[in-house]
Amino acid sequence: MSGEAAYPNIPVRGAVDLSVLQRPVAPPPGTPGGAPAAGGYVVDVTTETFPEVVQASAQFPVIMLLWVPTDKANADLATALGAIANEFAGRFLLARVDVAAEPQVAAAFQVQGVPTVIAVLAGQPLPLFAGTATSEEIRPVLDQVLAAAEQNGITGRAPLDGEAAPAVEEPEEPPLPPLHQEAYDAIEAGDWDAAAAAYQQALKQDPRDEMAVSGLANVHLMQRVTGYDDAAIKAAAEHPGELTSALTTADLDLFNGNTEGSFNRLLALLPDADADTKETIRLRLLEYFNLVGLTEPSVIKARQKLSLYLY
Repeated sequence: MSGEAAYPNIPVRGAVDLSVLQRPVAPPPGTPGGAPAAGGYVVDVTTETFPEVVQASAQFPVIMLLWVPTDKANADLATALGAIANEFAGRFLLARVDVAAEPQVAAAFQVQGVPTVIAVLAGQPLPLFAGTATSEEIRPVLDQVLAAAEQNGITGRAPLDGEAAPAVEEPEEPPLPPLHQEAYDAIEAGDWDAAAAAYQQALKQDPRDEMAVSGLANVHLMQRVTGYDDAAIKAAAEHPGELTSALTTADLDLFNGNTEGSFNRLLALLPDADADTKETIRLRLLEYFNLVGLTEPSVIKARQKLSLYLY
C-alpha cells in the first residue's frame, strides 16, 4: 500500500478488556522485567509505518500483536512471540502495535481487548487468538498461518533488524514488434494518423493481430474524441435521437469509462433504423468491442443484442 492506509475492518473478540490500561504499570520494553525491545524479526508499528508493514505481507507473513507493553500478561505474550519469531528466522515478521500509543491502528482492527493477535497475508487480516497463550499453544497456530501463506505463494523472508528486503526483480517485458513500437511512439507524440497507419500496416501483415486490432480501435476513438469541440458536444446533447449525436455521445461515454452506456446508446437506435444506419452502428460497435475486449461481460451482452437487432 502507498499513500493513505486502507485499514482492514475485522471484529476481534475474547481478549482481556481494555481496562488493562488502568492496571499497575510494568517495566517498559527493553528494561529489566519488561518485554524485549524491538529487534531481530520484531518491529514496533506506528500509524505511519503500518501501511508499509501491510504491503510487506505480500512477500512474507506478518503477525500483528496489539498490546499494552506495560502490562505483565501482554509483555509475557510479546516475549514468547518474539522468541518464536527470531527462532523462525524471518519466516514471519512480528509487528507490535501499542494500542495506547497508536489508537488509530487499534481502531482500524476494532480491537475490543488486548492482547490480540492477527495474521496479515497479502494485505488480508486473519484473526488468530485473543488473550494470552503459551509458546506451546502459539506454535500450532503459527504453523497453520505459514502453511496458508505457502499455499498462496507468500514464501519470502522478513528482513532482519529492519534492513530493506531484497528487491524483487520484475521479469523484463519483451520488446514490442517494430510496427507496434512505431504506433506506440506516435501515440506518445499525439500523432494519431501515424499511429493508425502503423497499426493498419501491422494488420496487412497479420489480419489476426489482436493487439493491432485493439490498438487501431483505440486510435480511431482518440482521433474522434480529440476532434469534438464544444459545439459538437452541445449539439449531441440537444439532439440525442439523431445518429450523429448518438455516435458522438457514445464515443464520449466510452472515453469516460461508461462502457455499457456507450453500447446501449447505439443499440437503442437499431429497432427503427434503416439499413445504412444499422451498418454504421454495427461498424462502430464492432470497433468498441475490439477496444474493450471480446471476452468482457458487457461486450458479450451487447453483441447478443446486436445480433438480435440485425438478424
